Amino acid sequence: MQIPKPPLLDADAKVFDQLQAARPRIAAELSKAIVGQHDVIEQILIALFAGGHCLITGAPGLAKTLLVKSIAQIFHLEFRRIQFTPDLMPTDITGVEILQDTSDGRALVFVPGPIFGNMVLADEINRTPPKTQAALLEAMQEHQVTASGRRYALPEPFFVLATQNPIEMEGTYPLPEAQLDRFMFNVVIDYLPEDDEVEVVQRTTAPAREAIEPLFTGEDVLGFHALVKKVPIAEDLVRFAVRIAAATRPNQANTPDFVTNWVSWGAGTRAAQFLILGAKARALLHGRAHVTKEDIVALVSPVLRHRVLINYRAEAEGISVGKVIERVLETVSRK
Repeated sequence: MQIPKPPLLDADAKVFDQLQAARPRIAAELSKAIVGQHDVIEQILIALFAGGHCLITGAPGLAKTLLVKSIAQIFHLEFRRIQFTPDLMPTDITGVEILQDTSDGRALVFVPGPIFGNMVLADEINRTPPKTQAALLEAMQEHQVTASGRRYALPEPFFVLATQNPIEMEGTYPLPEAQLDRFMFNVVIDYLPEDDEVEVVQRTTAPAREAIEPLFTGEDVLGFHALVKKVPIAEDLVRFAVRIAAATRPNQANTPDFVTNWVSWGAGTRAAQFLILGAKARALLHGRAHVTKEDIVALVSPVLRHRVLINYRAEAEGISVGKVIERVLETVSRK
């Protein structure tokens, strides 16, 4: 395996030390509001440090909004929540120009929409038509919006967390593949174990606990983004990530037979990019300035589960996306 170069310069080492010193405090502050869900919290923090967006899938009442709001408070980010509904229009998200009286007479003035925040929660994103869903595409990719031919930069850092409820299918509009691919992770929130659920019930039926204290600033988050990209990684590990993404594409030269049989659409290059960025952020979060294979393996499911589309044959045989991803990882790891 290629040995990575020595990791961090003095300025970067200070940012690294800042993050390591704050790790236990992040956990302590989040524990004031959130019980359990450690994997979910880690995945969202990794995406935040890497500058990616998250799609959060879970049943109602599993504290999705509370979790996002709590993380925004810790990092002292401006939190905005958009409730997606069937009648929501693109301008309800991006903003609109209105006629106002100014010192130079009446003029059109742009009024920013709720997308102009640091951490934006797009609640029940699959409740709104594709035209409105598409309003997020430019914002997520370019960190800007266009209104009446003019471009307006969004505040930095900019982070979108979109939720969808898997059990309510009536009146929903599935996200197109082009938009799904913009999300770094698909984070799945499941029901809590009994002991954790008992603690949640006790907390929420008792007097309010102490408030969450901010530990960072938006500038600190931007510093983490820069540091993540500087984390060294061996070429063999990059090749491992690329092979995992490539193995999900049906009807290719080196595609496993089960993928061709069960998958109608596989992951693109962005999947490998997010695997590497996420692995770098995970290494930092775990106190390391270098990436290991375990960092990549830990993120395969959240990166791929919304990028692999199974076909009717897989559904007929009871094969889930998770099972396909598991077999892809096993196959690539053996090579």
